[in-house]
Amino acid sequence: MIVIVGFMGAGKTTVGHLLAEKLGLPFVDADLVIEQRTGRSVREIFEADGEPAFRGIEHQVTADLLAGQDAVLALGGGGVEHSATQQALRASQVIYLQVGYEESMLRVAHDEYRPLLRAPDLQAIFRRRLASYEAVATQIVATDGRRPEAICLDILGRLAELPSAPPG
Repeated sequence: MIVIVGFMGAGKTTVGHLLAEKLGLPFVDADLVIEQRTGRSVREIFEADGEPAFRGIEHQVTADLLAGQDAVLALGGGGVEHSATQQALRASQVIYLQVGYEESMLRVAHDEYRPLLRAPDLQAIFRRRLASYEAVATQIVATDGRRPEAICLDILGRLAELPSAPPG
């Protein structure tokens, strides 16, 4: 399992699709699976039930996906803050797409579907999450000023350098 993490606007979905295509694996977006399972958008869950309820759903969906078929999985930006999710990620290759705060805001400025985009303490949330991203990452890939295709090739090169898992 290859899991892509990072703050909003890092390129998780775009790079994840490219990577999955190159590797011949399915691409799975955890937020879309949450929406399919609950019948509500992420934004609706945040507004009606609050962030803690959303994080509980997010963890359960992530745990289910990690136990499922091999894929390229993109987690939501806050998915790595749940301690049980961090534990579950230890068995996966976790690619942290590192994006600067200013670049992130440029990339998502007009996206009305991101519930945290209107949070008054968004920069503090960004800073708080950095440690979680780094804690779970097996690879850290900078994205500022880079095209998704170049980021994908960078990741493929890094994955090719890893020792193969012993036959099991």
